[in-house]
Amino acid sequence: MNWPFELVAQTAEFVVLNKAPGLSFHSEQGAGLVVQAEQALGVKLYPVHRLDKVTSGLIVLARSSEVAAELTSLFTQHQVQKYYLAISLTKPARKQGWVKGDMAPARRGAWKLLKSQDNPAVSYFISKGVAGLPWRAFLIKPFSGKTHQIRVALKSVGAAIAGDTLYQGATADRVYLHAYALSFSLAGSCYQYVQSPTTGAFFLQGNEQGLWHDWAEPWQLNWPEYKQPQRITN
Repeated sequence: MNWPFELVAQTAEFVVLNKAPGLSFHSEQGAGLVVQAEQALGVKLYPVHRLDKVTSGLIVLARSSEVAAELTSLFTQHQVQKYYLAISLTKPARKQGWVKGDMAPARRGAWKLLKSQDNPAVSYFISKGVAGLPWRAFLIKPFSGKTHQIRVALKSVGAAIAGDTLYQGATADRVYLHAYALSFSLAGSCYQYVQSPTTGAFFLQGNEQGLWHDWAEPWQLNWPEYKQPQRITN
């Protein structure tokens, strides 16, 4: 059977998958990612973070409830470094920089970025273009974990993701958002994974052009620091 994901790595504690775009994390009309992965691998798996249905790329599933609790804590405390690739057919207002702001529900299941900073979604992006290609590539590091955070961030700088019609992105053969790399430490060991996208005409063009070559180890790039604001509780 052709499963809509690839096994990238497995340890005694967790597995890492490369999820196909269009596969729901949860079971909806059919079996979702977790159920299908359990069927394919023959082991019980536990979710610790999520990807949007439209997003492809790296996702970690724990192999025990104890490890799931540890990994969930790492993701919640922003101790997992995450990096995403995206493509837009429109030129951004700036080539790199911060996108910060609170997020609120909008129409049709979309979200919008606010000017307030009470509990902000925080992302930093860099980008590059190649002569002859009608699109621009983005590497995004989120410093928080909000719903649709990267999709909203790129729309806010005038570069809605190709194929992301919910956020007025140009028509394309898929939504061009891919969970590209993960870096984290667990039980004294450091784990780092990078997975280039395997579907989508523009992503495949980028693979052929070696467009992500400078981003092969994204945790080595000179990212600015960001400290999570201290939440004041009464």
